[in-house]
Amino acid sequence: MTDIAALLGSDADSLLNHTCQGVPRDSLHLPGPDFIDRVMADSDRSPAVLRNMQSFFNHGRLAGTGYLSLLPVDQGIEHSAGASFAPNPRYFDPANIVELALEGGCNGVASTLGVLSSVARRYAHKIPMMLKLNHNETLSHPAIYDQTLFADVEQAHDMGCVAVGATIYFGSHESRRQIMEISEAFERAHQLGMVTVLWAYLRNPDFKHDGNDYHVSADLTSQANHMAATLKADIVKQKLPENNGGYKAVGFGHTHDKVYSELTTDHPIDLARYQVANCFMGRAGLINSGGGSKGHSDLGEAVRTAVINKRAGGMGLISGRKAFQKPMQEGVDLLHAIQDVYLSKDVTVA
Repeated sequence: MTDIAALLGSDADSLLNHTCQGVPRDSLHLPGPDFIDRVMADSDRSPAVLRNMQSFFNHGRLAGTGYLSLLPVDQGIEHSAGASFAPNPRYFDPANIVELALEGGCNGVASTLGVLSSVARRYAHKIPMMLKLNHNETLSHPAIYDQTLFADVEQAHDMGCVAVGATIYFGSHESRRQIMEISEAFERAHQLGMVTVLWAYLRNPDFKHDGNDYHVSADLTSQANHMAATLKADIVKQKLPENNGGYKAVGFGHTHDKVYSELTTDHPIDLARYQVANCFMGRAGLINSGGGSKGHSDLGEAVRTAVINKRAGGMGLISGRKAFQKPMQEGVDLLHAIQDVYLSKDVTVA
């Protein structure tokens, strides 16, 4: 098992022994082996959706825990195939993407229409697959920042996917159209029995203010989470908060002083707890993203993110570039280290 405290270094005591000062633990719907019976069974989701959600929970090293470790690889469109796969060219072949998820003990793999459709007959019965429906392609010049549908829900269903994923750039001028598109897609996915996962990201140049990037503020990302859950996302993917007070700094929208005085503190676990609270108190599972690869610090950063997510009441981690932009065994080791956090009885909900 991974030496979690050693990888956390000087932050170990603060992260492993923190008592949450924000939203109380007993108000949350926490992950666990009985999450579907205890939480999702209250919803209008069909038996087919619940069965497919359980297929995620039953797969990989975290099977039976109620936590998720997912491998997402849609960066071939989002960041270009060259930028994404040049560090390890074997991942130009979609089969190796799925093999990494299998070897890495992941609950499932998320990727594009092209990647999954090219290998679906070989792997759909071996690992739960999630089709990412839309992307921000980066070949247009000058660059635009929008999410465009590359696939429809029926294509995901026909190739054997158990889930669909999508991104909305909340805060952007294009977000209202994206909200309508994804609302319709998620409703259709639920009709066909598939799980829905929303990348609830922020995108607006005004969210960068006075040298601070409030795209990762707890208050703004949490409102994106609330809208994601409103769109009936079963799982919400969000970046880990790095600051707070985006509403006040940018000077727009609506917030409340108690968000900052009672529901959050500056501690990263309390900030992430507020994200969980805005996922309908955990009725929609929060998975945090692993972020880009930075080289030698990736392992420690991935474990830190997993500890914060788990202690905040989140459902897991979705980590791509930190895993696939390395030799396969190093990627497997990193995924296993993330999973060891969720398997550890010493890392508890704060």
